[in-house]
Amino acid sequence: MKRRDFFRNSSLAFIGTSLLPGGSALYTQKPSKGKKAKNIIFIVSDGMSTGTLNMADLLLQRKEGRRSTWLKLYEENQAVRALVDTSSASGLVTDSAAGSSAWGGGVKVPNGSLNVNADGSFNKPILQKFKQAGKSVGCVTTVPVTHATPAGFSVNSASRGSQDEIAQQYLGLKFDVLLGGGREFFSSGQRKDKADVFGAFSKAGYNVVHDRDALLGAGTSSKPLLGAFVENGLPFALDASADREILAKIPSLAEMATAAITRLSKNPKGFALQIEGGKVDWAAHSNDIGGLLYDQIALDEALKAAIDFAKKDGETLVIFTTDHGNANPGLFGKDSNFDRIQTFKNTNDWILRGITHHFKPAQVIERIEAAQGYAIKKEEAELLLTFYTEPKEEGLYNPYKLPFRQLGEIQGDYTSVGWAGTGHSADFVELGAFGPGSELIRPHIKNSDLHNIMLTAAEVAHQ
Repeated sequence: MKRRDFFRNSSLAFIGTSLLPGGSALYTQKPSKGKKAKNIIFIVSDGMSTGTLNMADLLLQRKEGRRSTWLKLYEENQAVRALVDTSSASGLVTDSAAGSSAWGGGVKVPNGSLNVNADGSFNKPILQKFKQAGKSVGCVTTVPVTHATPAGFSVNSASRGSQDEIAQQYLGLKFDVLLGGGREFFSSGQRKDKADVFGAFSKAGYNVVHDRDALLGAGTSSKPLLGAFVENGLPFALDASADREILAKIPSLAEMATAAITRLSKNPKGFALQIEGGKVDWAAHSNDIGGLLYDQIALDEALKAAIDFAKKDGETLVIFTTDHGNANPGLFGKDSNFDRIQTFKNTNDWILRGITHHFKPAQVIERIEAAQGYAIKKEEAELLLTFYTEPKEEGLYNPYKLPFRQLGEIQGDYTSVGWAGTGHSADFVELGAFGPGSELIRPHIKNSDLHNIMLTAAEVAHQ
């Protein structure tokens, strides 16, 4: 081929992709199978490095003799699989706000912002587009429902930290389902402005629920649904499994997902739902292997609920992915050490929050052994206690400056799990898709491409 012909053809090919700002192709061609996705379920394991996905599957195989739903879909060739570039407009390493906004608005934005570009202009979030098209919409998460990932699908805000404002934006948007944590952003007794946002939702016709029983009892109602079950994030799945009171009062992610699908699927025009396992990310920041893997498994149970619905329904596109890697954990040693995680009763979070500066090394050793089945050395316990007499540890989601990183390092000798750090990574990440429209997904895509892929699959205007 002549050089000038090569560049001419290359230019035409480039023009044909119709690139949007931020590098997202339009994906306006109809799905090749000719079947419309009436419903979209978008599942996010926030902060899921590939090692997290791998080890959760290995844990299930060795503990229960089964594969995770995610890996089983791969193994049985039921899902389209891709790698996703997760960069933001401000760097190769994204945060959850920019990561979710890439999906939500179809444009890469700076870290920390929600569908707001560097010049201050807005990108219309995808749940607003689906709502405008007549579909029911909702978000389900294990962290505050006002947090970055659900908000990135939903609102415009210059700062992900404006959670009081985001709660009120949800009210004006009239979304159909909002389930998760973050009670403090709706309660008049905890908001800085003392606004009764719970009351405002009730007056607007919402079924406002505060516990598991109320949620499970709301399944037959046609009212829009708001549930903020706890302050901040929900308990880690591992800690919940060891506490009957938590299990009785607070729904699991799979239970919330099922309740949301039941409510949203009443709309004959279809629905769009985002489901997030947000505390996978929090556990990765803390190098908390028990918190990480059991919350990943809890996310996988929600994925199973979505896939079961999609298989029966036949008109639902399920996308399952993550916004970025985090801490890049991996198994680097003996199987027998890794198998200890099978009998963990509690997370590192539970362990460290129960220790005080009055503890003796023997008490630290006893607490860890009771929670996780191994006895650390006296000098290791003494090291952990130094952080209680002089708190100096930093990190996200660590207001009390607890020694999460140090316990993670110590724990590695007993579980054979190592960590690359305590922050987000720039890794290309896993994505799977099942159902009509999944054929639109190429083997390697940008996070921002998914916005238009979903709209095209659902035959909703790219307005």
